[in-house]
Amino acid sequence: MPRVSALPAERVSRVKRALYRMSRRKFGEVLQPMQVWAHHGGVFWTSMLGELGNARMRAVLPVEVKDLVVHRVSVLIGCPWCIDFGAMESLHAGLTPERVMAVPDYADSPLFTAAEKAAMAYADAMTAQPPRVTDEQVAALRRTWGDAGLVELTYHVAVENQRSRFNHALGITAQGFTDQEVCALPPVR
Repeated sequence: MPRVSALPAERVSRVKRALYRMSRRKFGEVLQPMQVWAHHGGVFWTSMLGELGNARMRAVLPVEVKDLVVHRVSVLIGCPWCIDFGAMESLHAGLTPERVMAVPDYADSPLFTAAEKAAMAYADAMTAQPPRVTDEQVAALRRTWGDAGLVELTYHVAVENQRSRFNHALGITAQGFTDQEVCALPPVR
């Protein structure tokens, strides 16, 4: 249960109700973060426009890399909603359940390429407090993905840090988009 109640459709404007309906059509229900954002008009519209822009962005990175780093950040922060939703999106984009479930232990997994592992290690370094990104990491990623790919990778990691921290802080929980085994929180080490 979120720490801030989700605003039901009858308490929001007609335009927001239309967006709630779009969410229900696309995902089967209204996304909880969206219902929490609705408490603050500026946060709602900034978040909605940002997410729409993210969905339409022309990608340089392979979608699997984006999905892996986004899922990795969700796992590191421990955001149940982000893990659940991100796992669903990853599965729809073509990642196998085995690869999604291997993200918590990616470094030792044979399921990921060296480039995918380097991208997830970068997500780890960016998400650490304080961040631990090194010049060597950036140079290696630039050689693999180019400047545009490096910028896109950094953007996706930063955005998922914002999403996961927001949702986790407000207690937004998993909505059941994926099977419990695929989206289960990893044990704390």
